[in-house]
Amino acid sequence: MRIMGLDYGSKTVGVAVSDELLLTAQPVETIERKSENKLRRTLARIEELIDSYGVSFIVLGYPKNMDNSEGFRAQATEEFKEMLERRTGLDVFLQDERLSTVESERVLMEQGVRRENRKRYVDKLAASVILQGYLDKQRQ
Repeated sequence: MRIMGLDYGSKTVGVAVSDELLLTAQPVETIERKSENKLRRTLARIEELIDSYGVSFIVLGYPKNMDNSEGFRAQATEEFKEMLERRTGLDVFLQDERLSTVESERVLMEQGVRRENRKRYVDKLAASVILQGYLDKQRQ
C-alpha cells in the first residue's frame, strides 16, 4: 500500500508517493498544464501514477490562509478533490499545506539549487512535505 501526496496549483500539480511502509514521502514529478481549467491530461497522468505505484488513497494539500481562513485557492482545491474522487474512485483527504512551499524553497536553497532551477523542483518537493506531514501525524 502506498499513499499519494499532491500539491495542487494554478498551473502545476506536484506529486509525491510514500514508501510501502508509510514512513517516508518521496517527490515523484511535477505535472504542468497551460491553463488552470485544463485538467483532463493532469487527471489522466495522476491515474497512471496511481496504477504504477499501487496507491490506496490520496492526500491533497489544502491551502488555508495564515489566519486559518479559506480563500479562492481553498475552494479550487475542494473542487479538484471532488474531481479526483470521481475520476479515481479513491478517497482524497485534505492536509493543511501552510508553509509547505516555503519549506521546500528552504530545502532547495540549503542544497545549493540555483534560484532559476528551483521552480523545476519546488512543487513536487512541496507535495512530499505535505505527504510527510500526513504520515508523521498518523504515526503519532
